[in-house]
Amino acid sequence: MASEFSFDIVSQVDFQEVDNALNQALKEIKTRFDFKGSKSDLQFNRLDKKIIILADDDLKLKNVTEILEGKFAKRSISIKALKYNSPEKALDGLIRQTAEIVNGIPQEKAKEIVKRIKDLKIRIQPSIQGEQIRVSGKSKDDLQFVVQSLKNANLDLPLQFINYR
Repeated sequence: MASEFSFDIVSQVDFQEVDNALNQALKEIKTRFDFKGSKSDLQFNRLDKKIIILADDDLKLKNVTEILEGKFAKRSISIKALKYNSPEKALDGLIRQTAEIVNGIPQEKAKEIVKRIKDLKIRIQPSIQGEQIRVSGKSKDDLQFVVQSLKNANLDLPLQFINYR
């Protein structure tokens, strides 16, 4: 029997699923009656991990983001993975908004998560390893308590718990 158990906390997004959700959202935009004659569009830049949303006005921008978030939810991609920038004017009277896809745990968020884990005052050891956090301890119950408390904490990025050992 192992003397020490561990798991990793990561924040990963499946880019193929993002691509599928975007294609479904585009298909819906092209066929919806309220978008007839509209120049609304979605573009996905895989290298920069950004989605560019183009819309005719504020209402259409809101509708496009709702469609996109709905397709994300149907494909089991957390909406927390989208970080929206403020809308800006584009050519031809359109409005452009960029949504960045959060992939990996940023350093400052990782420190905040480690602090939350240490504040639980149980005998486990969290450590930051690049864009993920390894949590190890002698009791599986303590590790499960950490997972449950992090799920209940309202963090603004999607977390997955992998590599249980």
